[in-house]
Amino acid sequence: MIQTAVQTTNTRTLSLPNMMLRAEGAAVLFGTVALYANQSSDWVAFILLLFVPDVSALGYLINPRIGALGYNIGHFYALPILLLVISWSSGLSVGIQLALIWLAHIGMDRLMGYGLKYTTEFKTTHLQRV
Repeated sequence: MIQTAVQTTNTRTLSLPNMMLRAEGAAVLFGTVALYANQSSDWVAFILLLFVPDVSALGYLINPRIGALGYNIGHFYALPILLLVISWSSGLSVGIQLALIWLAHIGMDRLMGYGLKYTTEFKTTHLQRV
């Protein structure tokens, strides 16, 4: 009974750190959309590619451990930032656009409360434990 009450509190309470992490996600989302608008006018590609990082969650079909690992790799800010830096320094506009879409997706997920996953279950994220 106590465990259920704690679990309910963790998933429904928006603490100040949780709200700040969601605001950070919103800033990333809106910032990358603005940068993308400056780089490209291909909004069809943006919309079609926006949800591609969610393919990384297919590992959950195997088990929660593999699913969390795949999801976390696909939703880790450092990877699209690395792609952005490499593409920018190489002058690859397609790489810049892909990195911005990827970052927008991660920002959107964080804004909605989807954080990096723990191996216990899909719904247990770093945003729910803050």
